[in-house]
Amino acid sequence: MRIFRLFLGFALAPLALVASPAWAAPVTYTLNQGHTQVRFCWNHFGFSMPCANMNTITGTLVYDAQDPSRSSVQVTMPLSGLDTHVPALNADLKEANFFNAAKFPDITYKSTKVVPGAKPGDLTIEGLLTAHGVIRPVTLHAHLNKIGVQPMLHLPAVGFNASAEIKRSTFGVGAYVPMVSDAVHIRITLEADALKSATKGH
Repeated sequence: MRIFRLFLGFALAPLALVASPAWAAPVTYTLNQGHTQVRFCWNHFGFSMPCANMNTITGTLVYDAQDPSRSSVQVTMPLSGLDTHVPALNADLKEANFFNAAKFPDITYKSTKVVPGAKPGDLTIEGLLTAHGVIRPVTLHAHLNKIGVQPMLHLPAVGFNASAEIKRSTFGVGAYVPMVSDAVHIRITLEADALKSATKGH
């Protein structure tokens, strides 16, 4: 009987190794600031589509490769990092008639639900966006670019692209609507490392 139990244990060991990834815990990643961009664009009197970047982005991303619905993301974007590449416009957008950065210095996003899409890697991320002191639900349409080891940092990493469209007036930032479009198009690309890296630009 003892020999049979030993044989059974050796026989089942490989199966346990194969099955173990299904029980792997979600991994928490820190956003890599040097390779994470949030860009939003709008229509200016019908003549152009100017854009702005949020240059300072911090946050964490939890991703479960086996069950993406257990994933989440939380991001903070200080308005001090808002950059349109036009200094006068940067200053204007931070004034009280727009974001009022002195009173509301940060824009934040926190997911509340992640739904896997029909295609592998596609995700619908529901969450709450806080801007100008106003909290509204915003849905991100995301796609997993890659999950693996970042070859320069030698750390587990993950990367996504995502997009969304919001109406700025719902956040109380409706100056010059409709001449300057209410709709704002958001494009996101992010890279995140399993451990926080001290080197941003690698």
